[in-house]
This record gives sequence, C-alpha cells and structure tokens, in this order.
Amino acid sequence: MPCSQWYKILGLENNVMTIFALSSAPGRAGVAVIRVSGKAARGVLEALCKGGVPAPRMATVRDLHDPKSGQILDQALVLWFPGPASFTGEDVAELHVHGGRAVVAGVLDALGGLGLRMAERGEFTRRAFENGKLDLTEAEGLADLIHADTAAQRSQALSQLSGGLWERYEAWRSSLLRAMAYVEASLDFSDEGDIAEGAFNEALPLVRALAAELDQALADGRRGEMVREGIQVAIVGAPNVGKSSLLNAFAGREAAIVFDEPGTTRDIIEVALDLDGFPFVLHDTAGLRDAPGPVEREGVRRALAAAADADVVLAMLDASTPHPAPLPLEEKAVLHLPGSIQAFLLPGGEGQDEGSKAQSRAVIAVLNKADLLPSPLALHPGVIQISAKTGEGLNELKARLVSFARENFGATETPLITRARHRQEIERARAALACFLTCAGASDHPELAAEHLHEAADALGWLTGRLDVEEVLGQIFSEFCIGK
Repeated sequence: MPCSQWYKILGLENNVMTIFALSSAPGRAGVAVIRVSGKAARGVLEALCKGGVPAPRMATVRDLHDPKSGQILDQALVLWFPGPASFTGEDVAELHVHGGRAVVAGVLDALGGLGLRMAERGEFTRRAFENGKLDLTEAEGLADLIHADTAAQRSQALSQLSGGLWERYEAWRSSLLRAMAYVEASLDFSDEGDIAEGAFNEALPLVRALAAELDQALADGRRGEMVREGIQVAIVGAPNVGKSSLLNAFAGREAAIVFDEPGTTRDIIEVALDLDGFPFVLHDTAGLRDAPGPVEREGVRRALAAAADADVVLAMLDASTPHPAPLPLEEKAVLHLPGSIQAFLLPGGEGQDEGSKAQSRAVIAVLNKADLLPSPLALHPGVIQISAKTGEGLNELKARLVSFARENFGATETPLITRARHRQEIERARAALACFLTCAGASDHPELAAEHLHEAADALGWLTGRLDVEEVLGQIFSEFCIGK
C-alpha cells in the first residue's frame, strides 16, 4: 500500500509532531526499548501490531510487522500509555524488542516510513516538562540519574527527580508571592495611608525570612555541585616526584605517561574514580619548577590553575630526596607547600605551621617513593607516606579522601543547589531582595521596591520553569478582595 494511503488511514498526514527513538543503549543487547510519543502513537501500534492495541499499561506480546511489506520484524513486548497518564503527558507506545542490530534497525525504519520524526536529544523529557509532568529541577535530576556513576550521585539525583528541590523552591516562591501580594495591595490602596502602610509592613518579615533561607542555601560550600561533578583532586609537586605514577596507581591503568625526564607531563590528565560511593576526579599536572620553555611554562600555569580550582590538593614530595630543589616562591605561595621534605619531619617547627595551613585548605601532604627508604620516616600527623610503585600507603590515602568526602558531602539532607544554574538564580533573587529591603527604608519609593520583588520572583521562577505572573493577582484577590 502506498505511504500516502497509510498516512490517511492512521491520521499521519504530515505528522512530524509524533516522535520516536531508541530509548535504551545502542549496540547488541538482550532487549532494546523503542519509544513513540505523540497523537499518532495509537495509530502506529495499529499499523505494526497483529492482534491490536494492548490494554493500557499492560505488557503484551505482539508480532510486529512492516506496514509496507507485511514482513514480520520481531516478536515484541508492547506497552500502551494513553495520555496524559504517561511520561511525556502524550499518547506513548513502547516496543520492547530483541536487541539485535537488524531487529532494531528494521523497527526504526518502519516507524520512519510511517511519517514519524526521529526525536532530538532530550525531546521526550522536554515534552514531559512542557506538559507539566516534570519541572526543570526534576528534568535535571533525571539527566543526572542517567549519568550517575557513584552511589552519592545516584542518591542526589533520585532525590531531585522525586521533587526534593522543587518542594523547597516552590516554598520560597509561595512566600515571595505572599509578600508581593501585600506590596501590590499597598500600591492599590496608596490613597488610604493607614491601609497601604499596614499592607506594606506585612511584607517585610516575609522578605527578611526568605532572604535568610537563601543565605543559608548559598552557604553550602558547593556541596551539591561537587557531588554531581565529582570532587576535584589536583596532584601537584616538583617534576619526577611520582604524580603520574600515583594517577596510574589510582586508575589501575597507564592513563599518564611515566618517564624519568623532567617535564614529561605538560597538560592536565583527568581520571574519574568511585571511592566508597563518592565521585572523585583526579588531575595529574605538570611538575612545578622554573620551566625552560614556553610549552612547559604553560603546563605549570595550568597546574597552578588546577590546584586553585581543586577541592583537594595532593601535595607530593620525593621521600627519597631529603633536600629536593625548592619550588619557586610564587608556586609555594599559591599552594602553601613547604619547599623541603624537612618541613614534614618530626620534631615540629616551620613545617608544622605549613601543614596546618595546608589542612585548612584541603591539602594532603604525600611523600612518595617510600620503597626507596631503608625505614619509614617520622612524620607529622596527617602526612601520608606512600609508594605509587608498590602500592604502599595507597589505602590510607584513599581512606583520607573518603573521609574528606564524608565530612563535607555525607550529610543525609539533600543539597538545595546541585548546578551552577541554581546558584546563579538564587544569587539573583537574593540580590533583588536586598534591594527591596533597602528601598523599603525609603517610604517614598514603594513602586521601585515592588519591582525588586518582581525581579526576585522571576529568578525563583527560572529555578523550576514556572513564570506565571498571574499567580500574584490570585494572591491579591484571595487575600484582599480588591474590587469588591
């Protein structure tokens, strides 16, 4: 039968709004999931399935046939989700087919032949957001859950997907809407001084309380962002102290080139790790020294930048060389590292002060090449002696990193900020509230003060994707009966 006749029978004329895509990972597998979403989803099932459309939300075995040739494509498990009770809020069909490449390709070709459009990246989730099935934070939580590599990332993403952020953000928004309603009412009753002043004053404690909550959320040490992106660990030190060897030991593979020649590492090499459920990203950096050439000098600059941005710095020295070449003063000042191994040895002295500075800046002192020593060194508490070659001390170093993660990110309460976007909008809202409180002290500018609240509401609305200014009118009419 010609395609044009199929389009008319199924109501698919020019139907580019119904989308389809492989929802499971590509490649051979036991089962592959193909999803269809849009008005034509039911017609697609009628065209493909011998035996008719299954009952809603009931997994049913059906033979799938190519509508054009009649050739059987596969025996599949078919599910039918009429909208709006579906993931996207539209009519949705799912085809759970055998995961061979030929089977998947045949079914996808058949769907394309029916006039459907291949979905763009994230389009199913976008439709869910546009149809009110998810807010922006829940959609982001879903994306984070798909990309989660560790237990901590999974837990945080699940909490966000289930509305953990949405509830707090909406509570903030609700409080702000109440304050806005009082301020708008004070403007509408501006010719009645007592009423206007009373309504405006009702808004002040609400705004102050909200500002305090935003301050508390912002003062979280970027805990949520670190869990999502991974705890950044920079390995720094002079050339040939074993930085690349340590990275390879953690990774369990030759991720970085190890060679005796100083300056082998020029660029940053990253390795992602899962340590006891916490995500870490290790950065191997160029050796810190007065580099002779421009390329190595750029590597040193990048090493210092990585250390400045890192959550943890592993400051490495060669334990087999009691008096290594001192670091250039600039690098030492930036990293607060001692210039000699003597600073790490007992008894105390200048090194102990340096060590306390380092620990307050999340710097862990590491002495490598312990396998070359006749006996262990007497070190200040907190300094870890390892051998990247034999593995000595690596478990202690891993335990130190995990301890850092537990202390900073192991809280059971879900962070209120998990992305830079969240932080930017909350900061914008907080700045607008500060401007409102400043204007509130000048009673001759109530209109300007109200505008600052609108700016704060806009920022909080961008957090979840809700930007409905009509809600303010609803608050006003319900609480003040204006126009009665």
